[in-house]
Amino acid sequence: MTDELHEKIAQASALAQSIKTEIKKVLIGQDDIIEQVLVALIGQGHVLLEGVPGLGKTLLVRALAKCFGGQFSRVQFTPDLMPSDVTGHAMFNMGKQEFEIRKGPAFTNLLLADEINRAPAKTQAALLEVMQEGQITIEGEAFKVHSPFMVMATQNPVEQEGTYPLPEAELDRFMLKVLIDYPSHSDETLMLRHMSGGKVSGGFDLDSLTTVIKEEHVTSLQKIATKIVVDDEVLDYMVKLVRATREWQGIARGAGPRASVALLNASRAVALINNNTFVTPDDVKSVYIAALRHRILLAAELEIEGVSEDAVLGDILRHIQAPRS
Repeated sequence: MTDELHEKIAQASALAQSIKTEIKKVLIGQDDIIEQVLVALIGQGHVLLEGVPGLGKTLLVRALAKCFGGQFSRVQFTPDLMPSDVTGHAMFNMGKQEFEIRKGPAFTNLLLADEINRAPAKTQAALLEVMQEGQITIEGEAFKVHSPFMVMATQNPVEQEGTYPLPEAELDRFMLKVLIDYPSHSDETLMLRHMSGGKVSGGFDLDSLTTVIKEEHVTSLQKIATKIVVDDEVLDYMVKLVRATREWQGIARGAGPRASVALLNASRAVALINNNTFVTPDDVKSVYIAALRHRILLAAELEIEGVSEDAVLGDILRHIQAPRS
């Protein structure tokens, strides 16, 4: 690896750390969550944020958008939302006597699909093509979306009233599923202290955040991440971890090949953020559960016993031996 690439990786890592620093100003006590969202951005993936209301899911996405100089769109998913409300549609112009394409909010760099599981499957599926192909087809014509492009979807736990589980095909297109938990006592106290300081009324002041990255910078980060070296033994380790889900006792359906690709790209992004020129087994372990938890289906007996996907994936991590060199 050349000295020039070493320097590029160091600069990219510093830029990623500056984004984390900015977002941490408003999202307190969720450092791991912030990093996982950055991993998805640098790894050219999409992220699904899940947690009960009020934990800062939307705040995180809005803060990232503020730090990012590209285009940002937000769609509030509701039961009556139509697919064309997301992707766009053709409308007849009476004056010109011809059809015109009205592009929807999906034509952007960062798309916030807020409470995505509040809309029925037909509307959720409107994102399938753009998440995988980076394009949207309207009236038979394909339109490319902006690059970089990232979908950040938030959802409340599916057992809550008025929600629709996401289709499996769409879940598989998210690189990571990130679970946001309650903050610690000290972090929640710090959050209240920030909000009672007279600077903010009813929420966090996103205007205090600095735009530290533009769309061309994101594209550069993504390209540099693809240059991160991955040893054959580490690649073999990734494949073993994914394939283990297909034959593991208690898993009714394992992860497909797209999970291996997601694990590779996410691991490279972790290495870049940590200013490493190569992927280590620890990089793989750090994103394995987030990259796989939404791609497996547990057997009915485990669900009845209350066993979680994270617990089963944790068992796999402990069972599959990582390369030592």
